[in-house]
Amino acid sequence: MQSSYLMLVVVTLIIGLGAQWYVNHKLKVYNRVANSTGLTGAEAARQMLAYYGITNVQVFRGGPGQDFFDPRSNSVTLSPEAYDGRTITATATACHEVGHACQFAQDYTPMKIRGAIVPAVNLASNAWIFLLMAGIFLHISGLTTAAIIMYAVVVLFQLVTLPVEFNASQRAMVYMGQIGLPAAERKGAFDVLRACAFTYLAAALTSVLQLLWLLNQRED
Repeated sequence: MQSSYLMLVVVTLIIGLGAQWYVNHKLKVYNRVANSTGLTGAEAARQMLAYYGITNVQVFRGGPGQDFFDPRSNSVTLSPEAYDGRTITATATACHEVGHACQFAQDYTPMKIRGAIVPAVNLASNAWIFLLMAGIFLHISGLTTAAIIMYAVVVLFQLVTLPVEFNASQRAMVYMGQIGLPAAERKGAFDVLRACAFTYLAAALTSVLQLLWLLNQRED
């Protein structure tokens, strides 16, 4: 059990660190390349919203690393680099987050599914490890089974997140093509968005491997 878990830790660590290095590398590279439009990320976001006729979404300046769409407030938050930046990274990031706003406006099904399971995920992500440890130390198989079920909910959430993220990036790329962004800049934006997608893939893969390991241990 210990050797198999150590192998799992090593493999997932390599996957996670590799994905993080790749995305940081691409973000830094294209954060030094100015866009040809001269627009900041915030301005690009607002123009994309206007292009698709979405008028009820606000764009806020957040803290470092805060790039997200919040369906509760129907708002886009961009980090200082993305909000104020006039780079390819800033443009790609802003358009990706507006892609989520477009999904919300159009009732994109995977986003609705992800939103519906958020309460269960919030509970499961905090409770599963405690149930697992209790089940192991107390030798209560029911607690272990409940822990695995809870973790499976977390894995499901990460799997459902993949099409949501991929689709948001696709929407961003379509928009950048429609407004006539130069091919070289679109390629740079695609590199940025693909790198970011790898982090979601890595997270989903490591979670699936963890779940498979738990199931295997349960059977043993």
